[in-house]
Amino acid sequence: MSGWLEVGPDNYVLETAGSLLNTGLVVGSERAMVIDTGCGPRQGKEILAAVREKTQLPLVVVNTHAHYDHFFGNAVFADDGVTEFWAHENCAAAIEDDGDEQRRFVSTTEPEMAAGEGDAVELVVPNAIVKDQPVLVDLGGLTATLFYLGRGHTDGDLLVGTPSTLFAGDLVEQGAHPSFEDSFPEDWADALRHISALRHRYQYLVPGHGKPCSDEFVKTMADTMSRAVRQARQSIRDMPADATKAIPVLPYGPEQSRWFIQRLKETQPYH
Repeated sequence: MSGWLEVGPDNYVLETAGSLLNTGLVVGSERAMVIDTGCGPRQGKEILAAVREKTQLPLVVVNTHAHYDHFFGNAVFADDGVTEFWAHENCAAAIEDDGDEQRRFVSTTEPEMAAGEGDAVELVVPNAIVKDQPVLVDLGGLTATLFYLGRGHTDGDLLVGTPSTLFAGDLVEQGAHPSFEDSFPEDWADALRHISALRHRYQYLVPGHGKPCSDEFVKTMADTMSRAVRQARQSIRDMPADATKAIPVLPYGPEQSRWFIQRLKETQPYH
């Protein structure tokens, strides 16, 4: 696990091992906010230890969305006394309904979490809910804004904005192709354009994975996704029985291109 990178006054990002998840930390004068908790108790404990090297303040947690590497560490923080876990309402519902189904993804790295046996392996469902309106969370001398831009990487992606930094979760991913398994590709491109337009408010933008990036990176990601939507739509019209023939022309890897086409057909059906 890397050290903390400062991204604005009292704003930090920790790049974890494996999936290179970015955990955010925002430190106020009265409490601190941890953004995403890792893929199980092993990683969660490493993240918590790193947090405690920075601050001993009471903590609140934000889960940016309902993928295992962002919330499977919640129980570690609950054991440390955290009682306030923030998420979008769709994220909280997905964790409650489908969280156990994701345990299989961590069988190698977090065997206790996969088996549901051991310390801090229970699913902690967020209890502080954001809907369509932004929510301001006062940390003492520093306010974090939790807000939702609609469907994108999932249907419950939450962003965290501070006076200096935007933590974008997996709506923005640097260094790898986007993951489309639970996505809404057309809406995601719109959300990215919205994020790019917001960048005048923030000095730093932290993606869910990878290095902090620029508004130009986000704009390129949006344009690439919009172009892929047009290409895939054309293939669906031309070859409804086998739109996967579009895979070679899409700007993503073969596996993600298959997911992209599948999700586009499921979320924007054509008759």
